[in-house]
Amino acid sequence: MLCRVSPTDPPPPRGRAAVRLLQGYVWHPETADVDLEHFLPRELDLPALTAADQEGAHVLWDEVNAPFAFFENGEPTASQTFYQFTVLRVYDERPSNEALHADASAASQVLNPLLDGTPEGVGWQLWEDLREL
Repeated sequence: MLCRVSPTDPPPPRGRAAVRLLQGYVWHPETADVDLEHFLPRELDLPALTAADQEGAHVLWDEVNAPFAFFENGEPTASQTFYQFTVLRVYDERPSNEALHADASAASQVLNPLLDGTPEGVGWQLWEDLREL
């Protein structure tokens, strides 16, 4: 599931900026032999907004404790391995929220089929973030 969450504050002053495009969690049963490296890239090629913006988006995940005790269906999360999942991009100047939304959408379109191709039991919940790190 991908949801849009955009900050309402005006963009900060111009300058080099690392911005989260997507943020959320990926999980799988503890007993499953799943290595996310086999299914997900560490870099995404996204269209450059300017000639200076040649750097792709970085895909990061780190194992974390379950951020909630139960799934929506009432199933406990204790039997799952969770990862905090972030897609970020570094810009020479912080783009408009509309341009950041376009990058987040592009990242989502690239990641959706890859996440869909993960083994049964892998779940995810990602949101558009657009906040600077």
